[in-house]
Amino acid sequence: MKWGCNNMLRWLTAIAVSGSMAACTGKPTADLEDYVKETKSQQRSAIEPLPEFEPYESFIYLAHEHRDPFTPPTFAHAPKSVAQAGGSGIKPDFERPREPLEEYPLDSLRMVGTLEQDQDSWALVLDTEDTIHRVQHGNYLGQNYGKIIRVSEFEVELMEIIPDGLGGWMERQASIAISE
Repeated sequence: MKWGCNNMLRWLTAIAVSGSMAACTGKPTADLEDYVKETKSQQRSAIEPLPEFEPYESFIYLAHEHRDPFTPPTFAHAPKSVAQAGGSGIKPDFERPREPLEEYPLDSLRMVGTLEQDQDSWALVLDTEDTIHRVQHGNYLGQNYGKIIRVSEFEVELMEIIPDGLGGWMERQASIAISE
């Protein structure tokens, strides 16, 4: 009997293994083949055609028709400030001592108020380091040699002296309005 139980156990194991082998003998890639068929049967979307580009038109530079790009331009009618710049005209005073607010670009300064006493009026100007300076007519502001020509309740007007691009100088009006 002993031999019979072991024998029977062997037969049952052999049947179980052969049954599981029979289940594996089917196509293992059937689900993959079904997916490929389904994907191929779907309608494909149309691809837009490439855009049409205009052909590049080259430019041939003929020196005899144009000014040489490496020489400075000449102006037939020079502006008044440019004409004065070459001689003893407009130029900054390089000998005078520079004032504290000339260290800052004009657009970084803010007018925050005014003071008046008798006939004198001062503007209060805030710099980028949160220091308030009291300025009046004749003081200098900004990095372009800007001299204050008028202080009003709402703005500081000044005249700057800037390079004209031709080796000279020209004047330009500027202002700082009061900020809220």
